[in-house]
Amino acid sequence: MNHLPSALLFLAGSLALKAQDRPNIVVFLTDDMGPMDTSVPFITDRDGSPVRYPFNDWYHTPAMERLASQGVRFSQFYAMSVSSPSRVSLLTGKYSARHHTTNWINSESDNRDGFGPYGWGWAGISEEEWTLPRMLASAGYRTIHVGKAHLGNNYSPAADPLNVGFDVNVAGSSIGEPGSYYGEDGYGLIKGYQPRAVPGLEKYHGTDTFLTEALTLEALERIDEAVEEDIPFFLYMSHYAVHTPHQTDPRFIGRYQADTTKPANAKGFATLIEGMDKSLGDILDHLTEKGIAGNTLVIFMGDNGTGLFLGTDRDHCSSAPLRGMKGTEFEGGIRVPSIVSWAEREDNEFQSRLPIMENGVRTEVTSICDIYPTLASVVGAKIPSDHPVDGQDISALLSGSKDKNHRDEFLMHFPHEHRGSYFTVWREGKWKLIYYYNPTHPEKPQCSLFNLKRDPFENKDLAARRPWRVRKMVKEMAKRLEEAGAQYPVDFTGTPISPGK
Repeated sequence: MNHLPSALLFLAGSLALKAQDRPNIVVFLTDDMGPMDTSVPFITDRDGSPVRYPFNDWYHTPAMERLASQGVRFSQFYAMSVSSPSRVSLLTGKYSARHHTTNWINSESDNRDGFGPYGWGWAGISEEEWTLPRMLASAGYRTIHVGKAHLGNNYSPAADPLNVGFDVNVAGSSIGEPGSYYGEDGYGLIKGYQPRAVPGLEKYHGTDTFLTEALTLEALERIDEAVEEDIPFFLYMSHYAVHTPHQTDPRFIGRYQADTTKPANAKGFATLIEGMDKSLGDILDHLTEKGIAGNTLVIFMGDNGTGLFLGTDRDHCSSAPLRGMKGTEFEGGIRVPSIVSWAEREDNEFQSRLPIMENGVRTEVTSICDIYPTLASVVGAKIPSDHPVDGQDISALLSGSKDKNHRDEFLMHFPHEHRGSYFTVWREGKWKLIYYYNPTHPEKPQCSLFNLKRDPFENKDLAARRPWRVRKMVKEMAKRLEEAGAQYPVDFTGTPISPGK
């Protein structure tokens, strides 16, 4: 008799028993949503108290308010400046400098650009990478991907989330934006921008089901399947909203139509925000109906700064009063909203093991890379020794405790051309350094330096007044880049331009 199958069944049964002691996890990721694109205030004063700004009164996000009131929001939470690098960082725990997917991924052709590094990570995540879904699957989770992937080009394995560790993939491919948000358009397949048609949602084609709603319905179905099979689940709810095209969600336009101070694209963007928020609320309600809200950890975040452009300067995008927007090196490009909470507060074993303060605000520097090691800690999963992680476990911060080992630092490397071009951002405590490579004049690198505690909106460049601080931070930044194996922009001869030389 062959005893191998029974041994495997025993192992699987043991794993399932252990897995029942672990919470369900929902990572709710929005696209191109900055920290001002919500009715929840994220920006704080010097004392760490949230401050409302005009855009907080323009947007309507009651589900986010609900989540923030029962959990913790992070006022200085960072992502990379564009989509694909952030998404790869989320699923690997690594800075873009380390994983080399340093630019957004164009599906069909390599968008390295003129002076970008040769051989950058256009292919995205490799099939061998110990990704977040693989790690959670090893701990007994069903791993569910719903929505935008944008993890690799159209010819790479990472175009399909199933190849990077997910058990289920709904609507994820190499595309970074939908051809259309309208079911009547087949989400771009029938009408709209066909190369960016959202796949796998054919049953909604020809209906009035908005894309955000279709993805939510699919997510709820996959939750039900996991609950019925008594399997803990990891849902990666990755919305295409609120990326362009800023098409109007007709369910919500009535709230904004009469406002004559905002252009049409701002109103369409606001309806996308509200539709995304409804999705969050629907998921929270569904978890409650299923009786699992108290056992489900919810992590909400954006993938980069706002994508709503209204004019020519910092006051004409929805990140104001933060400077800049998506694709820039400034706070409006890399700071994003983040909330961590249990779906419902409850006195149970899960929440006693991971207590989360109520209506909390943390001002520590945190980032999208921190989710990977934090979830590893929460579920007791092992990170292989050959998988370097740049993020930090922030579970202690959730409880309201001080973490003496926490480092207020963040590295954002963008050796490409965009709204902000060929730069590295190094955040260290209250100081922020921006290093420009200037590939046309590599002998003259330029730096900007900001004290974000005193100058959160980056109005005063202190580089000329603090040359010793600049030298110190450039040295540390260069050390971190070198250790990560970063790729650099090249000059006219094709020679990489590394910092400090």
